[in-house]
Amino acid sequence: MLRLKTLSILESKDVLSVLPEGKLLINTINAHSYNTALKDEAFAEALAKGDVLIPDGASIVKACKWLKAKSQPKERIAGWDLFVLEMDKLNRKGGKCFFMGSSPNVLELVKKRAASDYPNITVETYSPPYKPEFSKEDNEAIIHAINQACPDLLWIGMTAPKQEKWAFEHWDELDIHCHCGTIGAVFDFFAGTYQRAPEWWQEHSLEWLYRLIKEPRRMWRRYIIGNPLFLWNIGKEKMA
Repeated sequence: MLRLKTLSILESKDVLSVLPEGKLLINTINAHSYNTALKDEAFAEALAKGDVLIPDGASIVKACKWLKAKSQPKERIAGWDLFVLEMDKLNRKGGKCFFMGSSPNVLELVKKRAASDYPNITVETYSPPYKPEFSKEDNEAIIHAINQACPDLLWIGMTAPKQEKWAFEHWDELDIHCHCGTIGAVFDFFAGTYQRAPEWWQEHSLEWLYRLIKEPRRMWRRYIIGNPLFLWNIGKEKMA
């Protein structure tokens, strides 16, 4: 079972900026993914055994402090923070970035914006079939596309827990030597198909509320049920 108090979680954005070069699998954890991992052993393993885990939520930062966890993150590090830092770094030296996930329309918008914001980065994309589980042939096609591109940076965006489990399961088959981040909604944020919460909401740890207001039908279960469930689960871990 996943235990927040024993996870190795990145402590600050400063550490994020000096991660070693080479093949690294970078995942994020927030209240929703913590709740999900308690019921999904494959997802829990992917989070626990990836190379880097970043705290994408003030709730995780506060819970680690309350639990006196092994890792004591000082600040929230959003998937967007990871994305901007890695893209800026690659743009300075030039290279190739591969986006795997989302729809052809979103990926086309990603390519257009990247050409403007990051002119020194060549962008390649792959939109996988929209289905709960990929077939063997689907997986082989995805892996082939990534390996053939041989990117200097890889982004996977299929929402949690699918993206984390897929990357972890097929990690050894990916013949890459770069950082790989599972960043979900960042594809839509960057493409402009979904608006991220304004800075005030982010700074006051209310990005979740902004998303709930914007998409109540899709997000009500995650936040109205999920947030109290997170507190309950953290309480159980504290008492364990």
